[in-house]
Amino acid sequence: MLSRIAESLYWVGRYVERAEDTARILDVHLQSLLEGNVTDERRASADLLDVMGVAVTDDEEEWASIVTDRLAFDPSTASSIIGSLTAARENARGVREAISSEMWECLNATFNALTEQHELVQTRGLHGFFGYVKERAAIMEGLTGSTMSRDDGYRFLVLGRSLERVDMTARLLADRCRLLPDLADLADFAAADSSDWTITLRSCSGHEAYLRKYRRGVEPLLVAEFLLLDRLFPRSIFNALTEAERCLAQLDPMDGRFGTPDEARRLLGRARTGLEFARMDELLVDLGARLDRLQTMSSAASDAIGEQYFRRTSATEWSNEIINALTAVGGPDVPALDAAVLTGTP
Repeated sequence: MLSRIAESLYWVGRYVERAEDTARILDVHLQSLLEGNVTDERRASADLLDVMGVAVTDDEEEWASIVTDRLAFDPSTASSIIGSLTAARENARGVREAISSEMWECLNATFNALTEQHELVQTRGLHGFFGYVKERAAIMEGLTGSTMSRDDGYRFLVLGRSLERVDMTARLLADRCRLLPDLADLADFAAADSSDWTITLRSCSGHEAYLRKYRRGVEPLLVAEFLLLDRLFPRSIFNALTEAERCLAQLDPMDGRFGTPDEARRLLGRARTGLEFARMDELLVDLGARLDRLQTMSSAASDAIGEQYFRRTSATEWSNEIINALTAVGGPDVPALDAAVLTGTP
């Protein structure tokens, strides 16, 4: 597979997942503001912008509008919903031969309807827009699973989606942990306010799955366990790490006797085993730092994947000697061709 195609499919997976996750997070955030579950709008909005990597100044006003403008409708950044869907569509447009026609039609139709959906916000509110984004992302994921062959192209797309889930869930949990005092033991963690953790679960679309799993009310300790370690919930960090690692293993199976030369797979494997074999009390004591490391790992793994599979090359530059040889009367001068200097990387 051409590296250009692999890279575009990887970013299609990341951008669609980013748009869906951002829509879910914003929907829950704004509903919490309307329901009065958040007492300090400025702090909650500033924390959300910080989680999403958007810088703001202290003198900002109308925080709810700032959040929606920058995270939903700002077309100049790929962190926003519209920016992510636009970037996903542009990447898909360049690799239409590698995806099904249904997948392309889904992304193209979604992109073409964004302007109309934005205008409808004035009449039906933001919830309808977020619902549209979540619905289109779900359709895209369903079409990916039902119309793509399980080849390398599919693996790169799922790899991008899985890494985005690792990063997004780690960001949400890290934001929640920053609001907690230093944790000395499990009792301190269990005493935290459960209402905020309900918001975190809903932001990950995991509230109902959590209730079915534990059959009890929301408890901070169990929420952290669920979003960190659950093997079956698709947006848990452990599940997403496992899926990403599986894709890398299928793309480049290990054939040696000592370790793996795949840096991205090494990073993901160490992160997964660090979660899998640690006790819960060990995870919680330094949870904030661990989540920060997971975000750093996700970025480093993405860089390593780019270096291994998407390495860009410069255009070939032909020297004057070889150009003169090729244009010589009577055909190319073979000795001159052998002596010519070719610069650049093909």
